[in-house]
Amino acid sequence: MIELVGVSKAFTQGRTPVPALREVSLSVDQGEFYVLLGASGCGKTTTLRIVAGLERPDSGSVRIDGRQVFGRSPDVWVGPEERPQAMVFQSYALWPHMTIRQNIAFPLRRGVRRPSGPEAAARVEEALGLFRLTEQADRKVTQLSGGQQQRVALARALALHPRVLLMDEPLSNLDARLRMDLRLELKELARRKGITCLLVTHDQEEAMMLADRVGIVHDGAIVQEGTPAELYGAPKSEFVATFLDHMNLIRSAEVTSCDASSGPEVTARGVRLRLGPGDHPLGGELTLGIRPGDIVVLDADDESPSAPNLLSGRLVDHHYLGGQYLYRFETPLGRLNVRSAVTPQRFAQGTVRLRLPAQKLISMAAGGTP
Repeated sequence: MIELVGVSKAFTQGRTPVPALREVSLSVDQGEFYVLLGASGCGKTTTLRIVAGLERPDSGSVRIDGRQVFGRSPDVWVGPEERPQAMVFQSYALWPHMTIRQNIAFPLRRGVRRPSGPEAAARVEEALGLFRLTEQADRKVTQLSGGQQQRVALARALALHPRVLLMDEPLSNLDARLRMDLRLELKELARRKGITCLLVTHDQEEAMMLADRVGIVHDGAIVQEGTPAELYGAPKSEFVATFLDHMNLIRSAEVTSCDASSGPEVTARGVRLRLGPGDHPLGGELTLGIRPGDIVVLDADDESPSAPNLLSGRLVDHHYLGGQYLYRFETPLGRLNVRSAVTPQRFAQGTVRLRLPAQKLISMAAGGTP
């Protein structure tokens, strides 16, 4: 449905070209919800604007719904108004002097894809109902809350019956509770309508919740893509591992045993750790990672001191997260963050034993750069 091949783009600052995208290739299937996730300035919005036709790439090709909309050999350019898409902006981009109904109807009556009068009216009413705006349809958009205005922007986009819905951080201006509610609505709506969605965000939670697949963008390139579970459970670099969530990193771990039956064994800071099954060359150096929620806090009699992957820890501090605590322990492997429902009273003596399950230890190439 959406295909980018070798797309590059640079912007000029003074006389110096500054690369924004570096040969980005991307494929989004029909009906898929794909999220571009990255920090500010990484190139994700530029990618979205190129798909929308709001920016021209310097090289590469872009296809939407089987049609080439940009290319260099031969030169092809299809304007944004002729692409089978709709776009929702972070700033809502509503007409302040118009009512909700008029804002939704505007692109149906002015655009090149405008339907007949009766069909346009039917689409407006359908969009109003879809977003529970019917009773407020004749109010000016300036009288609405931020959440209501974003619903109007989404309703206006979907009234076009687009094959592709492009969204540039559409929920970032809303409060936390409203963001959660609209995420649920948006995901259900996209699934029900079968729309292909491409969304840009810097919010890791939003990406994980909405996406069928996520592309992690860094320095103008997609450094890893996959399902949220794949990226969370098997990051290929320290950058991806730490960007998606807090990750405890154990650097300079050397592979000391490659026993196929019991799993590889590594040594880090004098501590021996068993890993899950994997192909690791003897003597190789790895960076290990483990999520705070995967570290197990043990009772004194839970396991023998000789059991694998056990550590002693000294409590440094803790923070309440609502239902769980985030603890920081000083250990022989350095300082580790641990998320647990165990209450602080358990650590009255200040020390604890921790287990790092072999299956939860993630191995990455040493250095771990994208």
